[in-house]
Amino acid sequence: MTALIVNWADRERRLSDRVSVLVGDDNGGYPSGNSVLVRGSGEAVIIDPSVTVVAMGGAPVRVDAMITSHGHEDHLPGTGLFTDARVHVHEADRHVLLDPDHMLDAYQLTGQARDEFRQAIITEFNFAARPDAEGFHDGHVWSLGGVDIEAVHLPGHTAGHSGFRISEGVFFLSDIDLTGFGPYYGDTWSSLDDFENSLIRVRDEDAAFYVTFHQKGVIEGRERFLEMLDAFHAVIARRHTNMLEFLAEPRTIAEMVAHRFVYRPHVQMSFCDSIEGRTAELHVARMLERGEAVEVDPGRYRAA
Repeated sequence: MTALIVNWADRERRLSDRVSVLVGDDNGGYPSGNSVLVRGSGEAVIIDPSVTVVAMGGAPVRVDAMITSHGHEDHLPGTGLFTDARVHVHEADRHVLLDPDHMLDAYQLTGQARDEFRQAIITEFNFAARPDAEGFHDGHVWSLGGVDIEAVHLPGHTAGHSGFRISEGVFFLSDIDLTGFGPYYGDTWSSLDDFENSLIRVRDEDAAFYVTFHQKGVIEGRERFLEMLDAFHAVIARRHTNMLEFLAEPRTIAEMVAHRFVYRPHVQMSFCDSIEGRTAELHVARMLERGEAVEVDPGRYRAA
């Protein structure tokens, strides 16, 4: 299907002669996203082809390779569409493209919820296992002819989560999405410390355009980007403070999950509780390390 050429009309936003954004449904809101298409004189590459790209039947040009920023279901629909194209993913997330059960393990799903989400990965997110996926590392460069893409490892969201520096003044942030929801680090392979370090690292990126996979889409200019990045980063400290206040009385992780610090109470998805639990565990570990909280009984914590 790599040769299929689709008319995207006004759904494609050109950022330069060689780089454009294929805007997903609802401006890239989950389960869709905003994919980046890079047209070199030698090859064309799509980064994170979304469910909208699948629904549209492909990209505006023939695609030679797809690059996956990380191993989450909404970034993998292209695995079942561009079956003749090469697939690239950071080595730390490559195992997900071999077997989606690794992703389900990271979400800590079990029983019926696990079975239902496995089916959704295949049917709704068009996932196909890709044992041919090639792993890359930080600093890897794809030279496409007149334009280069460089991998920038930004772990925390997942172990292999990466952004991409494109030589025509574009930086793809992937799931550093700059939304009011804030950073997501709720998987077993996520890291709060790594995410914060990635937010610090990405501040140094100087681009004309910054692109998020979800919702915010194209952000023009470094000044606006830094404003949004600061607000996004601040969510971590706000969550931490809210959790500390909740621990004015001894609480368990289960009680923190029920209280909800990541999702609003009305949001009901199969993985909400596991994400809340993992996020609480990471913050409590930080509190204990800093001396902000103590374990008063096994599994019960109170602000110091």
